[in-house]
Amino acid sequence: MNTTDNNTVQVTIYGKSYTIKGKADSSYISGVANYVDMKMREIDDGPNTTQAEGKVAILAGMNITDELFSARQEKDKIENQFEERVQALTELIDETLST
Repeated sequence: MNTTDNNTVQVTIYGKSYTIKGKADSSYISGVANYVDMKMREIDDGPNTTQAEGKVAILAGMNITDELFSARQEKDKIENQFEERVQALTELIDETLST
């Protein structure tokens, strides 16, 4: 992700165009917008489920936040397992060197 330049990107989310300005690479910004659009369309999937945009946006935000929180919990779990293994190996090395 390029953080030196400000990029202006035209994106479409849920049928509306937005001009997004940010330091991230334009393809990254477009990817984020596409992901949000996809999540909103998943919620409002089907011809008989048309919901208010605000409700769809909130539910999409909740789903994306759930994904983020789940990923953070998984990352923390993996980090803890790694730290436990490093500690066990360190203790094993210390025991081996002291004998």
